[in-house]
Amino acid sequence: MYQKPYLVEYPKIGNTMQGYISVSEKDNLPFEVKRVYWTYYTPENISRGGHAHHRLEQVLIAVAGKIIVETEMPGGIKDRFILESPNVGLFMPIYCWHTMQYTHNAVQICIANMAYEESDYIRDYSEFKLLK
Repeated sequence: MYQKPYLVEYPKIGNTMQGYISVSEKDNLPFEVKRVYWTYYTPENISRGGHAHHRLEQVLIAVAGKIIVETEMPGGIKDRFILESPNVGLFMPIYCWHTMQYTHNAVQICIANMAYEESDYIRDYSEFKLLK
């Protein structure tokens, strides 16, 4: 059985007078961090993602704007997540097919357990559907 994607709430420290800070550390991440990257200025009519990974696990955080993430796990279990709070992330396990739709002002941070490796990607949906 595969692990399902789930939301992770990070501490929200501060107040409306001074602002907030949220922190992600090794005790609130399900893996050791090997890479951090971000996406921004994505046109609203563009859907990103459209793939899964063999070994990559990641947490997606919308630090600005809104990101709609649709996921599918082997066996057909589908979920839809709306990320629009900078203290909430989405844990994406291995073999999680996902697509993302952004508002134009969305900035997404991705925290990942491994460096980029093209061979880790499953880009063919029909290949993904063969996973049990």
